[in-house]
Amino acid sequence: MERSGVKWIFLFIWGRFVFRGVSNINLDAKGRLAIPTRYRAELQEGCERQMIMTIAMDGRGVSEAGCLWLYPLPEWEKLELTISKLPSLNKLAVKLRRFLIGNATECEMDAQGRLLVSEKLRTFAGMEKHVVLVGQLNKFEIWNEAAWNKKESELMNDDDISAADLEEIKDISF
Repeated sequence: MERSGVKWIFLFIWGRFVFRGVSNINLDAKGRLAIPTRYRAELQEGCERQMIMTIAMDGRGVSEAGCLWLYPLPEWEKLELTISKLPSLNKLAVKLRRFLIGNATECEMDAQGRLLVSEKLRTFAGMEKHVVLVGQLNKFEIWNEAAWNKKESELMNDDDISAADLEEIKDISF
């Protein structure tokens, strides 16, 4: 898809965001990260620069070391609605509410495309200067660079895929 000669990396399809790609970014002295320019106009249009940042969790409800999640507000609100409907005595639901929702921070992208990563979230993810922004369809992952390099290496060499995992995605064709 082309717009003004620039290939869209960010799309707004069927009322949902689609983020893809990996970008290396530096945090400034105030702990702000600059969203790549290819996403800025669409974030302005799709969520009026309103975003939510929180800790990342893996499929077992355990925090993902060195990683944060960044959602456009409309996508975050969908997630909150889903979590609000979970049983209040379910252990994983309690974890999600306590850690994912509890650590959520509202952030607004400024006119220069920057977002402040709170000191608490920077400390939690071990972020100092070099970070990696990874598109994950409806959200971004923000990794400290060393944790991303380790995770990428693990993913490239991962042979711990179960039959159940394969069954769940059997209809995907590459």
